[in-house]
Amino acid sequence: MSQAVPTSTVTADGISVRSPVLNVSGLVSGYGPIEVLHGVNIQLYPGELVALVGANGAGKTTLLRTITGLIPQRAGKVELFGRDVSKTRPDLRVASGLAQVLEGRQVFGPLSVLDNLRLGGFCNPSDFEEKLKWVYELFPILSDRREQSAGTLSGGQQQMLAIGRALMSSPKVLLLDEPSMGLAPLLVKEIFAIITKLKSEGIPILLVEQNALAALSIADRGYVLETGKVSIEGAAKDLLGDEKVKTAYLGL
Repeated sequence: MSQAVPTSTVTADGISVRSPVLNVSGLVSGYGPIEVLHGVNIQLYPGELVALVGANGAGKTTLLRTITGLIPQRAGKVELFGRDVSKTRPDLRVASGLAQVLEGRQVFGPLSVLDNLRLGGFCNPSDFEEKLKWVYELFPILSDRREQSAGTLSGGQQQMLAIGRALMSSPKVLLLDEPSMGLAPLLVKEIFAIITKLKSEGIPILLVEQNALAALSIADRGYVLETGKVSIEGAAKDLLGDEKVKTAYLGL
């Protein structure tokens, strides 16, 4: 179930120009008196998978939460499909096609798997059965456990549920925050295979991941975030070969 997204704009001269589905410019954000992000600029283009890597405390999660409106920005701009959503409520950003899978999964433990998925589709309730079928095809275990309480699932199954819940909102842009955190290597491989499949279905993905090698191996482009600023950016294959990135983030 691929998602159609705008891919280009046409100038006054009739020239088609590829435009980002997500454009973050000069973004400043933080918590209370603490400024975490200091003028961050990133773009996500149609069909792309972009990896955002960096050390703990670099501001990766803060960036995603600011993009979705969970943390108010102090300066800069967030544009979704060319429209400024900087002052738009989080639920309206979801309704516009922006979805985030939160760090730590954050499923509703007492509710069933199916009810978690129903909540994911709350902002975009159309075609519920079709979307549910799609999620079950991606994660058959969720269909098997649909009446089971989400809190009783394994960590890997909860991660699948968290991704499935986000997909129920019909995302045109998907933000993934540390999807491999705390998972066994075999499950990490399975989760990354699903992420690659979602990319192949045309969903633009911004992936925050501590496992920089795994993230850059499936990404088109990447950004390295250090102390709230983008320090390096480029094609993923170039970042994989960058000596600074290899030493600091790839363990090579």
